[in-house]
Amino acid sequence: MTLPSPSGSAVAAPVSSRRWWTLITVGLAQLMVVLDSTVVNIALPAAQADLGFSDGDRQWIITAYSLAFGSLLLLGGRLSDLMGRKRTFIIGLIGFAAASALGGAADSFGLLVGARALQGAFGALLAPTALAVLTTTFTIPKERARAFGVFGAIAGAGGAVGLLLGGFLTEQFDWRWNLYINVAIAIIAIAGAIVFVTNTHRTGPRPKLDIPGTVLVSGALFGLVYGLANAETDGWDSPLTWIMLAGFVVLMTAFVLWQRRAAHPLLPLSIVLDRNRAAAYASVLIAGAGMFGIFLFVTYYLQASLGYSPMQTGFSFLPMIGMLVVAAQLGTNLLLPRFGPKIMVPFGMSVSAIGMVLLTRLDLGSSYAPDILIPLMIIGFGMGSTMPAAMQTATLGVDREFAGVASAMVNTSQQVGGSIGVALLNTLAATAASNYVADNLPATADVAAQAAIQSYTTAYWWSAGFFAAGAVLATFLFRRKSQGLNLSHAPAPEAEPVLAG
Repeated sequence: MTLPSPSGSAVAAPVSSRRWWTLITVGLAQLMVVLDSTVVNIALPAAQADLGFSDGDRQWIITAYSLAFGSLLLLGGRLSDLMGRKRTFIIGLIGFAAASALGGAADSFGLLVGARALQGAFGALLAPTALAVLTTTFTIPKERARAFGVFGAIAGAGGAVGLLLGGFLTEQFDWRWNLYINVAIAIIAIAGAIVFVTNTHRTGPRPKLDIPGTVLVSGALFGLVYGLANAETDGWDSPLTWIMLAGFVVLMTAFVLWQRRAAHPLLPLSIVLDRNRAAAYASVLIAGAGMFGIFLFVTYYLQASLGYSPMQTGFSFLPMIGMLVVAAQLGTNLLLPRFGPKIMVPFGMSVSAIGMVLLTRLDLGSSYAPDILIPLMIIGFGMGSTMPAAMQTATLGVDREFAGVASAMVNTSQQVGGSIGVALLNTLAATAASNYVADNLPATADVAAQAAIQSYTTAYWWSAGFFAAGAVLATFLFRRKSQGLNLSHAPAPEAEPVLAG
């Protein structure tokens, strides 16, 4: 409910007692979007055998989702500001569920790729809206910290949950259930959104959508994601890779110049030019790049080198998830209010870097405990200290009118970071494997196995480098706790103007 203010805008009603149910609802939506990035990976071999597409075509099942999701995130976030968050949230849930059902029922490769692109498009609408709902629901600092601890844990652990769930569904049921499961989650979330997500009403004029800005930034992000995906498959010497990346630079430059003069900018530059927010977005991007060194290459190692089944691989990540959840709650409720992001984010990045360095010691004779278990738990603690702190800082103090697009920047940073991580780490790992084989001819089975280990080790070292660089960058970029945005448990401010619900 909202009350009119003297200025004619709407004013938030007293904090709803249903806000914790709102957290559960948006948490389900976030889990659905995040786990979808890995749950389908487990199902790919079975889907390929069923539908009969080639190894070369297989990557499009992943790329179609990434292209739509990454290029439309800022548009999705702005639409939530303009259309109303409850309405946008429900539309996103319905669309994502329908696209998942279509993909699960697909009887051809083309239909599956189309369904995955639709999933990405509705995911781009849903993910920033979920974060914006959380941002505008929890305004009391102490409760906000607790809510972001939960949400950040879901964002960080969703990929590992996807591996576990994907392994279970593929082994016990059918690959199609990796898509159908989204329908069940969405139905629960839709019911929760109808009952618990509040709807505020605009009383002033509705801002217009920045069409030129939308076209420019969507094209730029499409070029970036496609260029990085092409680098992963065709290599960095592919002309198409550099054409798409050059297109990203040109269009993004044009977008920034347009935002400086647009009457209704898609992304007001003041949002990203704030020093703390810029540091938070950069931290999420770097963490996203480094995390793929965990999920992607540890998964390869467990299944290809040690012979783990998909379910065993998923269960192997459970201790990491547990540590991530513990660190997220401890960090956001106790440590972040006391030390601020300038301490917490570099600390989390540094801990993650240590865990990645420990993974470089793995070989064909390593055992799960302690060789794999301890590094994964350390990384989980590091990511749980990093992600919630960065996400909370990135959305703190943003005008409610732009909460959706500011939230979309968080998702965009994570998506772009992941794309960079996949492309760069795969290229470096493949080069390391090729060099090892060339130096140890003839290419016997043992040489190939050791080459794989060498490629994983290279990826771990580079991921550790990402986290270490992120720690240094965050140390210099974030303001001291006493400067800029306040993260203390101060009493809640007076009700703020609400321009979109």
